[in-house]
Amino acid sequence: MSGLLFIISAPSGSGKSTLVNELRKVVPGLEFSISYTTRAPRGSERHGTEYFFVDRAEFERMMANDAFLEHADVFGNYYGTARHFLEDAGQRGNDLILDIDVQGAAQVKQRKPDAASIFILPPDRKTLEWRLRNRAQDQEEVIQRRLAEARGEIENYRGYDYILVNDRLEESTEALQAIVAAERLKRAEVENLPADPEAQACVAAAKSSLRDNMDGRVQSILASFAKPEQIMQPTQLTDRNPKERNV
Repeated sequence: MSGLLFIISAPSGSGKSTLVNELRKVVPGLEFSISYTTRAPRGSERHGTEYFFVDRAEFERMMANDAFLEHADVFGNYYGTARHFLEDAGQRGNDLILDIDVQGAAQVKQRKPDAASIFILPPDRKTLEWRLRNRAQDQEEVIQRRLAEARGEIENYRGYDYILVNDRLEESTEALQAIVAAERLKRAEVENLPADPEAQACVAAAKSSLRDNMDGRVQSILASFAKPEQIMQPTQLTDRNPKERNV
């Protein structure tokens, strides 16, 4: 079966692009969608590589023709994913990966509720900050803004089917690979799990990444983004109503 849609989102600096690149090296039949945008190219960016760069009139014409799976106006520039990428991938017998933000993912899920959505998270705030600084792409004010935005993005995790905490690249790649394999088995309407131990292992690994099974881990990550004054001290917890301790 082909033409499956995989939505992948993550706060900036979570290692999403690296993971997707590693996934495509080991999993055949995956294509990657390139977004359209009205913003100008930056640095060495090339048309058709990082983005398809179009003017505002062209983008709005595509909007009027319902050419996008999702689109948004971000700081005065349009960004969008053309629906023909999914159709083209299916015709070639491949599946499609969308690398989009939380807002775009919600739009796509509305249009394509059978899409598999995956949210990639950093293990904690400290690690995310280290990664943002280590890539040396952003000014300090941009880093602080990205850190501030990350918590708000993570709070939307319930809108995703799978949660993947990107702690170690090799393990995270294997987890992502297992999700893709499990979704392919499910969409192929396999009634009985194949006896192949590898297939069974993939399904089991994918289940462990299901949103409901990751709730505790996500809450721990969210707690790491709390400001010092928001972190409850043990004495404060003792003074609280016992019924409120698990809130």
